[in-house]
Amino acid sequence: MTVTEPRVDWDAAFEEALGILQEYLRIDTSNPPGRERLACDFLGAILEREGVEYELFDPGDDRVSLRAVLKGDGSRPPLMLLNHTDVVPVEREFWDEEPFAGIIRNGEIWGRGTLDMKGLGVAELLTFLLLKRAAVPLARDIVFLAVADEEAGGLLGIEWLAEHHPEALEAEFVINEGGGGSTELFGVKRPVFTVTTAEKGPLWLRIVAEGRAGHGSVPHNDNPLDRLVRALGKLQEWERTPQLSPVLKEYFERLERAGIYSGGTSLKQLEQTAASDVRVRALLTNTISATTATAGMKHNVIPGRAEATIDCRLLPGVDPASFEAELTRVIDDPKVRLERVFAGASDTSSHDTELFATIESVVRELVEDAVVTPGVTAGFTDSRVFRNQGVVAYGFSGGLTSPSLARTVHGHNERMTLDSFRLSCQMIYEVTRRMCEAG
Repeated sequence: MTVTEPRVDWDAAFEEALGILQEYLRIDTSNPPGRERLACDFLGAILEREGVEYELFDPGDDRVSLRAVLKGDGSRPPLMLLNHTDVVPVEREFWDEEPFAGIIRNGEIWGRGTLDMKGLGVAELLTFLLLKRAAVPLARDIVFLAVADEEAGGLLGIEWLAEHHPEALEAEFVINEGGGGSTELFGVKRPVFTVTTAEKGPLWLRIVAEGRAGHGSVPHNDNPLDRLVRALGKLQEWERTPQLSPVLKEYFERLERAGIYSGGTSLKQLEQTAASDVRVRALLTNTISATTATAGMKHNVIPGRAEATIDCRLLPGVDPASFEAELTRVIDDPKVRLERVFAGASDTSSHDTELFATIESVVRELVEDAVVTPGVTAGFTDSRVFRNQGVVAYGFSGGLTSPSLARTVHGHNERMTLDSFRLSCQMIYEVTRRMCEAG
């Protein structure tokens, strides 16, 4: 049987996608509190207009996730288009535009979630709709899954689904956030598309120090705030051994062959690069960031308790419990304890797959002189749940973003160019079509 490639009017398709994204950005799903039901109602209404059935999963408090399936003939396992509907909160006073208005200015669309990750979610939705409208014969089911609570660890989203509805997560391949294109790396202006096959695992801990309360005018040696400061100081001074994973070595070798990175790819050489590049340092070591501190109730009262939170990001393969034990050893204070808030270790997906080869082929067709490489992200995503079950999950947005705009993720004035969004829509569609079309 000969399959005729469906024609897409990309001007019309992009106009539709842009309108959907603007409306989507106007729905405030800041987490906390999330209120992802609002997003699912919006997405569900679009699917209903197209005659697509969908399921809603609700663990309570309107933390709803949505799943829809475009059926294939079952000859090959499903491909999942994964996205999350929640976003991180904003500090409105630091934004130059209203963060929940979907404003377009100077060729860019502004709003919390444009990059993380309502933009990719809409690109995935558009792919789903275009393939349905064209009645493209499919060998695989295409699963569109929009989940809640990713920004807080997914306990009410992907983790809840994995525990209560594991059948909803069945797939051979997953396309999710975490990777994409950069217009510039290491000062070299050449498009590089990173397909993330691994990610660092989060370990969020609370450090609790206890001691003797008292009057501030009479210092003593059992001040819990002093203990907390000493503990944080020890963690800051602790030198952790750098590690070079196979996927990270492959990443730097591909960049070196492309003339983008020239510092050498041995661990020793990368350590030298890391000394002046915090991005590289974060990829080579288990990192610790102090994020909050709380103690005391009055200026002249020594508190009986002090606490801080730390955000640890562990290299792929590092056991959270073992790292936590190391932290306790380094702190070395019986009156200071660690309380785990959240942990999420992740396995690595192979890049020797049909999906990676398809992404590589599509990128090179659509973007001149592009470099494609597997990589590791210092952040964490819902992909970890799939990788830990042996499912190949990649971070790939398909867009092309400058370093300056990439820094707006979780920051002020988050936005992306319209060109990048259009490219994302085209990339996700073409990769999905080639992976799933029958014949």
